[in-house]
Amino acid sequence: MRKKQTALVVAKAALLVPICYTAAAHQALSEPDVKLPTAAAGATAEPVRAGAPRAGAPRAGAPRDGTAGEGTVRAADLLAATRSCTQVSLGKYRTDDDAPEDTPVCATHDAVFWKADMDIDCDGREGKTCNPRTDPLFQPTTAYQQSDGRQLDAENLPYVVVPGASHRWNHTEHGVTGGTVAAVVHRDKVQYAVVGDTGPTDLIGEASYATARALGINPDPRKGGAGPDVTYILFKGSKAQPIESHRAAVARGDQLARQLVARN
Repeated sequence: MRKKQTALVVAKAALLVPICYTAAAHQALSEPDVKLPTAAAGATAEPVRAGAPRAGAPRAGAPRDGTAGEGTVRAADLLAATRSCTQVSLGKYRTDDDAPEDTPVCATHDAVFWKADMDIDCDGREGKTCNPRTDPLFQPTTAYQQSDGRQLDAENLPYVVVPGASHRWNHTEHGVTGGTVAAVVHRDKVQYAVVGDTGPTDLIGEASYATARALGINPDPRKGGAGPDVTYILFKGSKAQPIESHRAAVARGDQLARQLVARN
């Protein structure tokens, strides 16, 4: 696992002002934490939609034939839609402390994306597998909080980490902030997530324990992670509300993924 810069870790713990999200009217504040579906269950989550779905229309949480993971869009189609890179970052990022700066942030009209490794973020609410005993770099806070003010739950909420804003790239200038919906692609699997934390300003490629587990990646914060074959796609201006509702992220993410593929 890559090292976190000490100064940034201290600043994160000391200076962050909690950012809370108000739940949508149809999702009460008391909505229970959404546990990550198991592989046996197909990692499907029923989306929240107004009205009945069209007859014969695929559900956002139901994999279409030829897909793996969540949603109706194939990993291969998302990778094809992000094959060409129009770089929007002023420089490139390292994926680890000792790696070269060779990873750009790219963009389409609908999304920003990058291809990197995956390091494991266990920060946020303390649990059985994410705590100071299992992760020597554990931090009890995340850059963004739940709608009830509690820290995010890395063990059960799929979220991704974006680099801290800098002259190299400021994610907020591209419609990316806490709760922004993301599609994470690893091999033939698609996992929807939200932007839940920020990291060092010069490193890229990190996601929560729950994201890694759902993609079949070793989620151990000490020894887990994946090589440079993970694609992170963040949909501009999108939001899962509340941020802790994985069901909302899947519903919105699948819709946006279909649009991205259709336009690219």
